[in-house]
Amino acid sequence: MSERFDTLFSGMSEETAMSTLLIAPSELSNPGLKYLAATRLGACTSSASLKRLLEAGANTSEDLFERITRRKALEALGRRKDPQALPVLMAALSASDEPTVVNAADALARIGASLNEENQASLLAALDGPDNQKRAVIQAFTRLGLPDKGDVIRALENHDNPLVSGAANAHAVQVACNLDSLEPLIAQLDDDNAGRRRAAVIDLGDAGRIEALDALIRCPVSMPLRAKSAFQIAKTAGGSIAPEAIGLLEQLLQDDPKDLKLSGVVNPGPAAEAIRNGLQHRDEAKQYAAAKALMDCPRTEQLAQIDSLQRDLGSDYGVHYLLASCIGLMGLHERSEQVRDALAETAPQYAKSRVAAAWSCLRLGLEDQRPLLEDLSRTNPWQPLQWSCTQVLAGMA
Repeated sequence: MSERFDTLFSGMSEETAMSTLLIAPSELSNPGLKYLAATRLGACTSSASLKRLLEAGANTSEDLFERITRRKALEALGRRKDPQALPVLMAALSASDEPTVVNAADALARIGASLNEENQASLLAALDGPDNQKRAVIQAFTRLGLPDKGDVIRALENHDNPLVSGAANAHAVQVACNLDSLEPLIAQLDDDNAGRRRAAVIDLGDAGRIEALDALIRCPVSMPLRAKSAFQIAKTAGGSIAPEAIGLLEQLLQDDPKDLKLSGVVNPGPAAEAIRNGLQHRDEAKQYAAAKALMDCPRTEQLAQIDSLQRDLGSDYGVHYLLASCIGLMGLHERSEQVRDALAETAPQYAKSRVAAAWSCLRLGLEDQRPLLEDLSRTNPWQPLQWSCTQVLAGMA
């Protein structure tokens, strides 16, 4: 669960979450509260809440709700980044439940603690499982910078599942410094399958090579996913942004559909219903193709369609984002108020809309938004939004 969504669980106090974890699922009117409680404690810092998460992460009950709670507890321990969790996470690697092993491997990578030879061997043994488990284990090796002893990971570089081979190739690039393994990852950005494109974006972030940045930013998957990998790639050893990456990051965050690689996507045409359906599609390439079609419409139609979409689909996160972006890209000063509303939206699910709104403020010259942009540039914890506001303010100067 992303930290940006912690506010969704803020209604449950730390004390309530800790006590809920102690109650048997059968004694709760809503057993799902147990795993919500575990997620809630991922945002806490007390030693008491850490202890409760460790207990939940070590619970090997076969009860379905307890198993889900264990998975969420392991995920929360990764977020807490406390090395005290290592024994619990290492034990979870031998679980028969795939999601439990996946969450344990991911948590180990997030904590980033050094693993001794015995722990590395236990992590490598967890490769013996379903493909999603293989992928998570390889990602942990890559993110921890662990070598591939015995060429076990290397043997998976040509696996028939691109989710496995992609992770293995990212390891080859990042840890073994084999730049030839970048080629299949970049090629996968053009896959017809949206899930495989998303996986390639993640793998390129793990590979960490700036040579892939230009291709990555033009891949039609969600902006936040591309941004996460792009900032990962662009970050220097000193923590700053590499100068040669700045222009590419700005292009990514402005997210003009006309800059994306949409050559294999059918243009839905100018019909309002086709554009509406495209904007709601689960494949982001179809969403961007619909946004591009909207941008190609006559101005009067653009305004009419935006009004209709805002009225009927304004609460859809994806549509909300694309409208906030397109209003600026199309220079629709008549809908500036919509941009102001998007920039002021604090609900976490609309965070990417604030990025789009920031750039639209620059395009539309909304100088009255300077105070909010300045505040976001100083205080917002999400780097794509914080950095966008900083760049927009520089552009307004």
